[in-house]
Amino acid sequence: MWRVALNITINITQVYSSKPASVFRLFNPRGSCCLLGLTRTELRYMSSQAKRPCTGNMTVKKIGTHNGSFHCDEVLACFFLRQLPEYKDAEIIRTRDPTKLSECDVVVDVGGEFDPTRHRYDHHQRTFSETFNSLCPEKPWVTKLSSAGLVYLHFGRQLLAQLTKLKEEDRQLEVLFDKLYDNFVEEVDAVDNGISQYDGEARYSVSSTLSARVGHLNPRWNSKSQDTEEGFRQAMKMVGEEFLDRLEFYQSSWFPAREVVEKAIKERHQVDPSGEVVLFSLGGCPWKEHLFSLEKELQVETPIKFVLYADQNGQWRVQCVPAGLNTFQNRLSLLEEWRGVRDEALSELSGIKSCIFVHSSGFIGGNKTQEGALEMARRTLQAAAQSPANGSS
Repeated sequence: MWRVALNITINITQVYSSKPASVFRLFNPRGSCCLLGLTRTELRYMSSQAKRPCTGNMTVKKIGTHNGSFHCDEVLACFFLRQLPEYKDAEIIRTRDPTKLSECDVVVDVGGEFDPTRHRYDHHQRTFSETFNSLCPEKPWVTKLSSAGLVYLHFGRQLLAQLTKLKEEDRQLEVLFDKLYDNFVEEVDAVDNGISQYDGEARYSVSSTLSARVGHLNPRWNSKSQDTEEGFRQAMKMVGEEFLDRLEFYQSSWFPAREVVEKAIKERHQVDPSGEVVLFSLGGCPWKEHLFSLEKELQVETPIKFVLYADQNGQWRVQCVPAGLNTFQNRLSLLEEWRGVRDEALSELSGIKSCIFVHSSGFIGGNKTQEGALEMARRTLQAAAQSPANGSS
């Protein structure tokens, strides 16, 4: 139902003018429209087509960045800009020469200036300390921005609108905008600015991040050739493919799951008057992250305790909602006396027909019917109401 015919060619004639920073800082859309379901091939097509050479008196745009060793942030920033109609045929000028940089239409990661009105996006100057939150107070991220984050902040909505054909004011695009910064661009910002992910000594080394893989495309220190141009082009292709792949995943899988969870939350009182049980009528989907964020967004007052869904065999599961994304503690576990008991013995013990099992930790149980799984949740809620000490475990 999400498929929309997509006919994107490289001969895009419409040119969008870049929006000033003030527009983006105040922009907080709340719209909604149908989600596009794009394949990896379709998304990559947009960035992989050969660029048509400019002819006649057409002025070629110039994107300036530094030469020498390259890093993930300016590579990603250049990729972002090249996806926009205005810069799709832009020449990338890699230099530190102020005279040459002054001739560029946009400059990233070099020049010692942050001035969105002139399209200067450097973050190395001593006075720079901007974060997403400082430039857009409605956003939560406080990681210092690199050139990737700066370009994404100022052009990200336009970029996603171009890649997805969603409108910039659509609510779905805003959700994707936040998700891609939170799960892709912020990491690049933090690595480039030398911000540790956590305090204390790491137990092991992670050497395969996107930033690390970009770094490995630079010439070796002892290589006879120190030419970085080919490596830069390879790096831009690599980061572009990974960004588009992530965008495709969020559109085709992550976002549809979010809509399933949102619908279930809104209809939860039809499942049980308590509002503490949600039902996924079409089967299970990745739900935990969405449930926590949507509870806040929809201002759910009483936390949801149980999720019901059918498994691949048509049997039903009752799963406890954890206390958080990174914990095995539950908001409310299934009854302790049921744990580790199965089949007929469990049905006799609980007084609920068609029981299959309750896990020994109490985080999930099974029943042959939807009604039986719901009754397992209801009995647990009733017991917790009578004995508050029987809460999360």
